[in-house]
Amino acid sequence: MAAGRDNGHFMSDINVTPLVDVMLVLLIIFMITAPMMMQGVNVSLPQTTSRPLPAEKDHLVITVDRNQQIYINDYKVTVDALHAKLKKIFEGRPDQKVYLRADKKVPYGFVVRVISEAKNAGVDKLGVVTEPLKEGRTKS
Repeated sequence: MAAGRDNGHFMSDINVTPLVDVMLVLLIIFMITAPMMMQGVNVSLPQTTSRPLPAEKDHLVITVDRNQQIYINDYKVTVDALHAKLKKIFEGRPDQKVYLRADKKVPYGFVVRVISEAKNAGVDKLGVVTEPLKEGRTKS
């Protein structure tokens, strides 16, 4: 005697409920742990009203903190060694895009010097990272 059907065939439908339960648990776990995995250098970015760019994987970020210390991703370099390090990094990369995060307290001249060193190292595209303007604040 077959369970559930009278014609003697087995039920071949996929039971999706356990799959959905497991996926929801995994989603909750990743939502909780993802903010804890954020690392990097603390920088107070300038605020703008522009929309964010779409995120890309494996991008190169140059960070200048308020003490004028330079980081390539999380690796600290001096301004004099920046050109050589970027040139070495770009030897193995087909795309030569860089994102620049500079603290708003850093003098403009220092940021321009970092941009110049990056351009001289062969950077094709250089994007400047900013934060969106907070609600309730006016543009100045």
